[in-house]
Amino acid sequence: MATIHVNRGTTSLGVFSEQEIREGLGVGRFAPTDIGWREGMATWQPLSQFPEFGGAAGPSVPPVQPGAVPGSTAAAGRTGLPWEHRQERGFFNAFIETLTMVLTRPAEAFSVMKREGGLVEPLIYALIGGCIGGIISALFSLGFQSMGLFADKNNSFAAMTGMGIGVGAIIMVPVFVVIALFVGSGIVHLCLMIVGGANKPFETTFRVFAFSQGSAGPLQIIPICGGLISGVWALVCNCIGLARAHETDTGRAVLAVFLPLIVCCGGGLLVAVMFMGALTASHH
Repeated sequence: MATIHVNRGTTSLGVFSEQEIREGLGVGRFAPTDIGWREGMATWQPLSQFPEFGGAAGPSVPPVQPGAVPGSTAAAGRTGLPWEHRQERGFFNAFIETLTMVLTRPAEAFSVMKREGGLVEPLIYALIGGCIGGIISALFSLGFQSMGLFADKNNSFAAMTGMGIGVGAIIMVPVFVVIALFVGSGIVHLCLMIVGGANKPFETTFRVFAFSQGSAGPLQIIPICGGLISGVWALVCNCIGLARAHETDTGRAVLAVFLPLIVCCGGGLLVAVMFMGALTASHH
């Protein structure tokens, strides 16, 4: 029986029979975008282009109508991120493949992400990515302090206090990740409802945030500016992810993500103006 080599990106998934691939496409083990090669072929090509798999690669996607969001597909066409198939791909490979996909191809990633399926799996992914970045970033900070960088060399008590706070922060990283994830996704989902872009339940928003934060978190390991890079790219992934997962326009998604910041800055500015006005009035 003829066998076919299957790759996802640069990762080999193995060699399978036509029947195994046909069944795998039906249950989500393989994605239509996975590439295959068999003896006699000049180049690798997506499984969706194999004539024998045309009917097994999921339902055909209807033409995009004017004004529709690109990448909005039927729920049956959402095969899931590699992390959601880690039993077949392996824990480490599934994490790296998901991280790479979200960071480099967020539109594609959130177009195939399952909108529902529970909070536990995305939460575990976010914890792994967030802890990797947060703990290593804190260790960098402690290392810099131990070398006397960014610290008062003449104040040993302050240095010791800073070290203690750093150690405490490392221990609390998982707690911070969980709190930030639930609170952040809850606030943004509420904002998405306000701007009329919440076409799916809270779970969908939570999954977008979990995969975004879990993928951007490891960027914190970049010395000095890693935190800034991680934060900015997480915002970008959140905006793209919400638009794709909720099947709304990008403008609404961006507004929902930045609305809390706008409200906080506006409130802070209002308080500052009122304080300055009261201070001026007291002088008169």
